[in-house]
Amino acid sequence: MVPFTPTVAINGKPDALVKGLIVLSHGTAGAELNHTVLAEALAKNGYLVAAIKHPGDNWQDQSLFSVGGGYYFSERPRQASRVIDAILSDPEWKPRISVDAHGPRVGAVGHSAGGYTVLALAGGVPDLTRIVGHCKTDSDDPIFCSMGRRVTNGGAEKVSFEGMRDSRVRAVAALAPMGVVFSAQSLAAISIPTTIYAGDKDTYLVPRYHAEWVRQNAVKADYHAIQNAGHYAFMDTPSMPIPSPDGDVGANPAGFDRGAFQKQLATELNQFFDRALQ
Repeated sequence: MVPFTPTVAINGKPDALVKGLIVLSHGTAGAELNHTVLAEALAKNGYLVAAIKHPGDNWQDQSLFSVGGGYYFSERPRQASRVIDAILSDPEWKPRISVDAHGPRVGAVGHSAGGYTVLALAGGVPDLTRIVGHCKTDSDDPIFCSMGRRVTNGGAEKVSFEGMRDSRVRAVAALAPMGVVFSAQSLAAISIPTTIYAGDKDTYLVPRYHAEWVRQNAVKADYHAIQNAGHYAFMDTPSMPIPSPDGDVGANPAGFDRGAFQKQLATELNQFFDRALQ
């Protein structure tokens, strides 16, 4: 038994031409199947969806956390870019992706640490001193700070954050993003279509420090505050209990209909990428 079950056509023939490529980035310690409802909806609407299983930050392997010095924040977006490299150089897939005067149509959507990942692809740049300062002064974001202290390793930047922006990515959707890490200046410079979602009951990445920090500075971005939604509202409902630092992944605030919300989210993100990429 697996907690997330996609609907697939084994050996199915792919479309000769798709609207574009959408890279999908899961959250910390997640899996490539965490967002199958959204991935299937995007695929039904004509997109090729590449759901990443992030090396070193998935349910089987959290080795990125042991490196420290900010490597976690530099590696995640570069992993996404390597997936784009592979697909756009593959003779089977490259000819199927729609192109225009700006090149192949590529977008990205990510949840939690995946939201960080896609915003970095759009041009967001981490500032590790922000994490250190935030976690010293703000005691009501404990889940993020327990992780942030591990990956910053005391705040000493040992890696370069240059070159993480991927100019091939032309639109991004960040769902409950890990946002406090970004410098205000870099967020303000994001120029591609961007949409941000946050659940007002999110205690994993408290919105006023994360999603709203992005909103305040990425002034051209759309922002959607989802009432009565927790952090995992953006993930499929698993078929079994999955523990997390914020409780069971399948649990919802009282009265929240995750299934109905995910249908709404899929419709809205299809409309967003259609506008941004077509």
